[in-house]
Amino acid sequence: MPKVISIHSYRGGTGKSNFSANLATSVALRGHRVGVVDTDIQSPGIHNLFGLEPENMNKTLNSYLWGQAPIEDTAYDVSDNIQLKGNGKLFLVPSSVKADDISRILSEGYDVKLLNDGFRKLVKGLQLDYLFIDTHPGLSKETFLTIAISHVLVLILRPDKQDYQGTAVTIDVARQLKVRKMLLAVNKALQSMNFDALRQKIEAAYDAPVAGIFPLSEDLVQLASNGVFCLQYPDHYVSQEFAKVAQQIME
Repeated sequence: MPKVISIHSYRGGTGKSNFSANLATSVALRGHRVGVVDTDIQSPGIHNLFGLEPENMNKTLNSYLWGQAPIEDTAYDVSDNIQLKGNGKLFLVPSSVKADDISRILSEGYDVKLLNDGFRKLVKGLQLDYLFIDTHPGLSKETFLTIAISHVLVLILRPDKQDYQGTAVTIDVARQLKVRKMLLAVNKALQSMNFDALRQKIEAAYDAPVAGIFPLSEDLVQLASNGVFCLQYPDHYVSQEFAKVAQQIME
């Protein structure tokens, strides 16, 4: 049965798109058909990690939401772009980066119910095993919907007081929406921190499992979203941590 995974954070700047790209790729490397949808329509960017240039994005999620194209036609096979090895496939539904399209979304909005219909059609049309949703940070009607339909919710937080408070609110919402499985991922932790103590502190505070703790990595920063990290540095500690979280998603 296909799984829907939402990658979410209460605040921006947590590395959500990097997580979405690397976790989706880690799953695809195991031979699965994986889709990624960029629902961060107000500030899209995950297409950069998958090597999809804006001039080649003739149809986007916006096109589907405005009734201009079936959602299957907005999906791009990026497997060759990232030189994905093995039998897996990776598809991306990007959001438009055109200023006029973003302005239109901000001013007019869209029918949120279309997202749910689109996700179902995408899974069926592309015969996906997994669908990853890169969400817009914070809480809104869109995030409520994606959280509610998800089999797995991955919440990303930094070891930061504002992130802790925002994550607590998000977890409360997720539990009210009866999310089937929730995983926490701590990002940008200083390497001088005691990761075991940090894990225990967060798990005790939220009564939820910490799937992985990711250090602030200079290698990841230097890549600057120019590719998928776990493919560029397959033996790196960060890539191995992505693989561990991916395994927990698939379990």
